[in-house]
Amino acid sequence: MLSIVQQDHLTVKSELKLLNQVQQWFEQFCLQNLPSRGWSESQLYRLNLALAEGFTNAVRHAHHSLPPETTIEIDVSLWVDRLEIRIWDRGNPFNPDAIAEPEPGTLQVGGYGWFLLRRLADKVIYERGTDGRNCLLIVKYGLQGQQQGK
Repeated sequence: MLSIVQQDHLTVKSELKLLNQVQQWFEQFCLQNLPSRGWSESQLYRLNLALAEGFTNAVRHAHHSLPPETTIEIDVSLWVDRLEIRIWDRGNPFNPDAIAEPEPGTLQVGGYGWFLLRRLADKVIYERGTDGRNCLLIVKYGLQGQQQGK
């Protein structure tokens, strides 16, 4: 059974101006824990971009009608074979399957963030918790996890 190697938690208000703080916190975690485990700079960049997309989606969409004091919670867990980011929000749930993937060569309003997120991560799961919060789970496997077939 695989176990968690390292984890951290951050709680921030629903404000886009806090994205820089969120990314710096995440980058610090990654720089302290991932290079020694064989993670590349490219993987770290993709993870940070995925986190930024998930956080901004929570602020702009899930919390758009809620006060800025409404918190977003972020958990990061490093396992032996993968890194998991969980972004918890308190907005109304949505159905990610209802978002049409943009057609190549066409312009559409919205939907690109979800499309990008699925391309950056190995697994993206969105679900409503029993506590009324939404959880966006972003999973990226390390090189060892990819070689083992995930």
